[in-house]
Amino acid sequence: MLVARASEGDDEAFEILVRRHTPDLLRLARRLLGSDAEAEDAVQDAYVSAWRRLPEFRRTAAFSTWMYRIVTNRCLNVLRARRPTQPLESMTVEPAAPEHRSSPARAAESAAAVEALHRALAGLTPEQRACWVLRDFHGLTYDEIAAAVGIGEPAVRGRIFRARRYLTEAMATWR
Repeated sequence: MLVARASEGDDEAFEILVRRHTPDLLRLARRLLGSDAEAEDAVQDAYVSAWRRLPEFRRTAAFSTWMYRIVTNRCLNVLRARRPTQPLESMTVEPAAPEHRSSPARAAESAAAVEALHRALAGLTPEQRACWVLRDFHGLTYDEIAAAVGIGEPAVRGRIFRARRYLTEAMATWR
């Protein structure tokens, strides 16, 4: 109902959609881009695009899936344009889990593992990273990922398989 109202020009309905979906979309963009500023820009650009194209939105998919696709495409464009990849020093490292803060050694180990994961993720193609993040972090189904990325389900399965295989090999020392 909110989407229908927003497509008719209801600013308040679109504002509710923005508030409802922004946290998940920002998490997706941050995981794909590794930068808060670029993530915020990508999500903002996606909302501008969505607002303009809302009357064209076919309600065959959920609004969230449509937004995942727009944000994913924006992020992939940024990743492709920035090749070679961003230096690791500029990527934000997520803070250690609370239980690791009690021990400096555990906190250091946790931070090193996160850094190793960032390095491993940088080794994935942008398309593999997008599919893997959407599946393993956001819990989307293969069909939803296919719709979000604009490829077929078999291609999604292949990209996720290759991403998992690569990450398993890259993170073997952390098992």
